[in-house]
Amino acid sequence: MPKKHGQTGKWIKAAATALILTATTPGAQAQSQRQSPTTTGALTPATSLDVTRSGDTRPPIGWVQFCSTKAYAAECAVDPSEAEKVELTPKTWRLVTALNTRVNKEIDPVTDMDHWGIVERWDMAEDGRGDCEEYVNIKRKRLVEAGIPRRALRVVVVIDEENAGHAVLMLRTDKGDFILDNKRNAVLSWHQTGYVYIKRESQDRIGWVALGGVAGPQVATR
Repeated sequence: MPKKHGQTGKWIKAAATALILTATTPGAQAQSQRQSPTTTGALTPATSLDVTRSGDTRPPIGWVQFCSTKAYAAECAVDPSEAEKVELTPKTWRLVTALNTRVNKEIDPVTDMDHWGIVERWDMAEDGRGDCEEYVNIKRKRLVEAGIPRRALRVVVVIDEENAGHAVLMLRTDKGDFILDNKRNAVLSWHQTGYVYIKRESQDRIGWVALGGVAGPQVATR
């Protein structure tokens, strides 16, 4: 995370709260890359349980504004004819892990307050800079271009190890739900991240579903 002093601490606290809890107040926090032990010793990772969803919830305001922008609207579309999950073959696993590392290196981390002078803004890191949401948006766009169904790639809001709001990309597969994160290059099963899972994009419509604040393996209904 970029170094912050003085009043910025207040901005970060407000942004993290908004990312997690509301759809009417802006919120986000830039997150920098952190190295982590890789899980790619095998051709594909072991199978794990999915995250349980627990009903509809409100989306982050930054996501609402992003999806309402004509240039970005297609990034939020849901096609019910697409697969909800992908088969996690060795080829797909190599694609996903390599892309996560590559995008983490390409984007320079910066908070929206330092970047744009506002607490919350989602975009596609057109200038090569951004916070956690920009990493997520670029990773999904490129994976879709590589043939992964958009419906299987969901933006997720979590509480991270610093007790702050954070956005990651979830890949839903036949071996469980895996997380692409700008804070680490390793792609981990969701329950290996140490995060608390708050909500994610729906796979059935343009909207969000609650994840119940889970932090360990749960049996999923979807």
